[in-house]
Amino acid sequence: MNFRPLHDRVLVRRIEAEEKTRGGIIIPDTAKEKPQEGEVVAVGAGTINEKGEIRPLDVKAGDRILFGKWSGTEVKLDGEELLIMKESDIMGILEGTAAAKKAA
Repeated sequence: MNFRPLHDRVLVRRIEAEEKTRGGIIIPDTAKEKPQEGEVVAVGAGTINEKGEIRPLDVKAGDRILFGKWSGTEVKLDGEELLIMKESDIMGILEGTAAAKKAA
């Protein structure tokens, strides 16, 4: 994929939620909410401050993040549904989850 977000924008891939509850009940598609967790695919260069200097973003490609329910703009790139959002729409980075998910 040849896409680089501009300035303080971030390209995010949603991480789908589990299809079963802890008790084993399967959740139908109509009852599922859109996930608010994602993986950063690409980031822009950063914001420009008053001095004209570029401040790099706090997130980087590969980070797992939490974002607001209505955050971002949905786009389709190379047949994949992705989100483009500003860094300010990101609530936080989930630390230690990438290694835990790979081990599971």
